[in-house]
Amino acid sequence: MANPVPFTEEELAAAECMAAEAKTVQTLRRSLAVLIPARTGATLPTTATLLGVKPNRVVVLRREFRTGIRRDPEKQRGGRHHQLLSPDEEEAFLAPWVERAKEGGVLVVPPIHQALEDRVGHRVPRSTVYRLLARHGWRKIAPDTRHPKADAVAQDDFQKNFRTGSGKRSGLIRNDRP
Repeated sequence: MANPVPFTEEELAAAECMAAEAKTVQTLRRSLAVLIPARTGATLPTTATLLGVKPNRVVVLRREFRTGIRRDPEKQRGGRHHQLLSPDEEEAFLAPWVERAKEGGVLVVPPIHQALEDRVGHRVPRSTVYRLLARHGWRKIAPDTRHPKADAVAQDDFQKNFRTGSGKRSGLIRNDRP
């Protein structure tokens, strides 16, 4: 049998308090990783099974409890750690173009890209501008399926009178014969 992990009475009292006030599953697991083996004498694999995690994760949970780590949102995984501008700054940056769009103007990416580079002070990939616009609800408007100068009557006339087939019947002559 493995050696039980020694916990002080202060740690156990803190773990019970944490378990009672837990608002997230992570906080509850952190406290139970201490309480289960201390109160029941459960081994590491048994504690892991009860918590629904792997044994190495139980060790991490105990360490986090002992060091008093309260996960700060700034230090968690995910998020925009390498952002050029905060969301509020992005909104302020796009404000002039929103006004132009409301007036019916067509917006293109190169001027926005250049303005963003000027704002941050270094080169930025064009994909960054597209992602910035997507984050703020902008989308690319696809062009029309027809050319604006297309003549529908001429196209219909061409489709009705177009000859199909090959050889002499269609009026085509092969040039490979002498």
